[in-house]
Amino acid sequence: MAKRTSLLIMLIVAGILALVACQQGADDSAALAQAQADAAAAEAEVESLKMELEQAKAMAMDEPAMTMEEVGQRLNTIKERGKVICASRNDVPGYGSLDANQNNVGFDIDLCRAVAAAVLGDPNAIEIRLISAAERGPTIQSGEVDMLVRTVTWTTSRDAQWGNYAQTMFYDGQGFMVNKNSLPDVTSALDLKGATVCVTQGTTTELNLQDFSNQNGLDITPLTFEDTDAVVSAYDSEQCDAFTNDRSQLAALGTALSDPSAHLILPETISEEPLGPVVPHGDDQWFDIVKTVMAILIYAEAFEVSSANVPTAATGNTPVDRLFGIEGSFGQDSLGLSNTVAQDVIGAVGNYGEIYERNLGPNGINLPREGGRNALWADAPCSDCPKGGQIYAAPPR
Repeated sequence: MAKRTSLLIMLIVAGILALVACQQGADDSAALAQAQADAAAAEAEVESLKMELEQAKAMAMDEPAMTMEEVGQRLNTIKERGKVICASRNDVPGYGSLDANQNNVGFDIDLCRAVAAAVLGDPNAIEIRLISAAERGPTIQSGEVDMLVRTVTWTTSRDAQWGNYAQTMFYDGQGFMVNKNSLPDVTSALDLKGATVCVTQGTTTELNLQDFSNQNGLDITPLTFEDTDAVVSAYDSEQCDAFTNDRSQLAALGTALSDPSAHLILPETISEEPLGPVVPHGDDQWFDIVKTVMAILIYAEAFEVSSANVPTAATGNTPVDRLFGIEGSFGQDSLGLSNTVAQDVIGAVGNYGEIYERNLGPNGINLPREGGRNALWADAPCSDCPKGGQIYAAPPR
């Protein structure tokens, strides 16, 4: 458009110059008439172009950039489909595994169930698509699933390339496990010089292992496998000297070894591993819905509301009444959610603390929470010091 305007202005200028030249040579009346006609035509074209620009500007101001139907396409698709599709796993106790009845259960599975309860009113309206660690990126990039909840670490490159990460729901860090009988002198990861270490292929765990080895001159040889079961099996059969993974997974997977008591988790934590749900790029409304559901889980625990005492009538506590759709709103309508969405979510899966306890806490793999990073921010012992945990979300208001 700018090029077109510039050309027209040049035509006008050329016409005016020709007109002046012709006026200087008054004998050439035909050239003068032609120059006048060219200038008038160019000026009319510019006026027409100006009108087009004004009309386009008015239309842009009057018309929204995108309709709610376009923004919420994934939500509409999920409602029509009748289930939320989550990419996850069934091979790590506490996060995603099979119970005695062959049901897929775990912390990550419950996050998927919470979203299904929010958008479909049914926590069981889910499909768990089992994928390997290496398949996580391609799966969420393709948009074929609605969520990725498979102990997936939030990193800058993944945020840019894979999808949008909701808030962190579990803080972990990478560590090492060794067999005390085979390596009785190894009490630190720094003792692993020249060791062979089993690790899952295509993960940040593999990259962190290489960084740790290089930085400390350990000359570690990684022995990689595509899936976690193969890694654990190789370590248990002593194909490698050590096994590296997130510390919580080491604790969980260690329970399935042939002699769990023979193994030691070394004291070092060599990385930061913030874990949380990921959604495909391209639908801000869906991203906001998943973040809001995670916030509901967190704030319900902070407000001391569990699946056993979900309020359905006014409590007199304004923040609680707002969260549970009894008084006011925290933006449910804008997200395409029911006003009482928190009642559905907490009634179906419980608050964050309940989910943690049955999967990762005393009723699960027994990872300590109190006083650690996975405690609520509200558990700080004083109001003006940052000594609580790091589980936090945007306030629901």
